[in-house]
Amino acid sequence: MPPTLASLVHHSALKLTVRAGEDRLDVPVRWAHVSELADPVPYMEGGELLLITALKLDAEDPEAMRRYVKRLAGAGVVGLGFAVGVNYDEIPEALVEAAREEGLPLLEVPRRTPFLAISKAVSAAIAADQYRSVTAGFAAQRELTRQALTDGPEGLLAALASQVDGWAALYDASGAVVAAAPEWAGRRAARLTAEVERLRERPAPASSVTGGSGAPDNDDRVELHSLGTGRRPRAALAVGTASALGTAERYAVHSAIALLTLTTERSRSLYAAEQRIGAAVVRMLLAGEPEHARTVAGDLYGGLLDAPFRLIVAETAAMSSVRFAAETPARVPSAAALAAAADLHGDPLGALTEILESAAARSGEAVLVVPEGERLVALAADGGAAVTACAEYVVALEAARTREQAGAGDEDGLVVGVSAPAGPIAAAAAYKQAEQALSVARRRGRMYVEHEQLASGSVLPLLADEAVRAFADGLLRPLYEHDATGRGDLVASLRAWLSRHGQWDAAAADLGVHRHTLRYRMRRVEEILGRSLDDPDVRMELWLALKAASGE
Repeated sequence: MPPTLASLVHHSALKLTVRAGEDRLDVPVRWAHVSELADPVPYMEGGELLLITALKLDAEDPEAMRRYVKRLAGAGVVGLGFAVGVNYDEIPEALVEAAREEGLPLLEVPRRTPFLAISKAVSAAIAADQYRSVTAGFAAQRELTRQALTDGPEGLLAALASQVDGWAALYDASGAVVAAAPEWAGRRAARLTAEVERLRERPAPASSVTGGSGAPDNDDRVELHSLGTGRRPRAALAVGTASALGTAERYAVHSAIALLTLTTERSRSLYAAEQRIGAAVVRMLLAGEPEHARTVAGDLYGGLLDAPFRLIVAETAAMSSVRFAAETPARVPSAAALAAAADLHGDPLGALTEILESAAARSGEAVLVVPEGERLVALAADGGAAVTACAEYVVALEAARTREQAGAGDEDGLVVGVSAPAGPIAAAAAYKQAEQALSVARRRGRMYVEHEQLASGSVLPLLADEAVRAFADGLLRPLYEHDATGRGDLVASLRAWLSRHGQWDAAAADLGVHRHTLRYRMRRVEEILGRSLDDPDVRMELWLALKAASGE
């Protein structure tokens, strides 16, 4: 505890007597300062015990003393020490009364007690308090280190909560609560998601304070600290207490920040090495060498190769028009996905990497992410949290773009293709599937396509591609030009005949003409196009061309 007026009064060598403010002696004293100025306030910082002899004061003037004491109290002076036997044999009643009215503690200093003795007592008490705080801080650091080594982040958080007499929580890069201590703090920590999201947008290291006494339904004071050394924090620490942290508690928090940073922030060289291993594993899988891939992956990714996985390929793209496919999985984006998608002009591939790794870490899954310039390749467990988080992120990114793009021109976006479930032996086929889904997504102006959607849906929507429409227009133009002269209705007749699989009577009935008339029209189609309708490939091309031209 820092020195207080009460501790100075009880100091046997100082012989101080309380003349006013007896009920306010428990306030801490930051320093003891001597000043004979009529107005020392410009030189005060607050928390001082001011020592005077009233050399330049009219201490017997009640009005002057009221003004003097009021200014001292307003400046944060915690007490006034008056030396008797120097200019006044006793403290003037005007000063005593002014101190009582203002509630400012007034201490009588006997002549035999020099001001220097009071200053030394305050200095010694402050030094002793700082020594105790540093000692307690080192002890807390040792305990936190021991807990971090034996029980990991959970043990560290429990020790920190005990040290600060409050609670502590750890968040991952997406803002989700990873661990909290005590257990009841998890719900309180979850309510701080918005504050954590704002903190993660600031360069590390960053901190903020929220809550405090007087806040509705939240009377604890919470400090938030980012963890990490990169541009985007990899984690965050929350510390909740009933009041502001003391010196010893501050040491404990700083130690926890350092230890958690070491725990959660992998060195760049190590992370780069892991990525190189991941890239090698992917190359071996695609080369048809699954056993070699397992050997290289070892324990790092080995579990991922023992169960069905999905291969994800994502690319950045300048998309002038962003639409979401009706068959896109109907998912509600999580808070983590919304946070990652908030920065539209940032790094979508980097955000997707964080989303995949954070989701996998929370669920205990393995995930392999390999950035390749403007492309990202990832292997994630089928049906796992990482694949779900990927879809949620794209949903959130699409929602954010819908709100803010509003006709903006070409803008960096994200296109994702996802393979069907596969194993190590079929990795090359899965990669081809993911690229096919990516290609379809890009052609159709969509952000996310799974390979199953291509197989289970209709091929007709693919005809919306401009190249297909151009082919259809070129193939059917002679027929449209013929019909424009009014010499027949070849296009409608061709559509009816093809829809009836070449059945003359049924098609003629649909058109309301004689079957001989329809036969004549089909001969004219063959003459104009120079193609035989007996060829099934020709019939298929004409049918698809009619579908593409009509936009069906």
